[in-house]
Amino acid sequence: MFDHSRQHVIQTDSTKEDGLGKVFAFILMFVMFLALVQMAFESVLAWYRDTMVWLNDAASYLAGFWPF
Repeated sequence: MFDHSRQHVIQTDSTKEDGLGKVFAFILMFVMFLALVQMAFESVLAWYRDTMVWLNDAASYLAGFWPF
């Protein structure tokens, strides 16, 4: 009839571990941000190179029609 089981809550002060977790999370987010910036930079650089190659090919093609 009576439930004699007790539930205990253990509370500890772990400010050092919380701070270390926040530092690791910040480092992880910073590294992910740098990876995103690098990927965007490489994409823009590849687009620029491809555009320059295309413009060079188009100019060479059009220059082929000149009579002199």
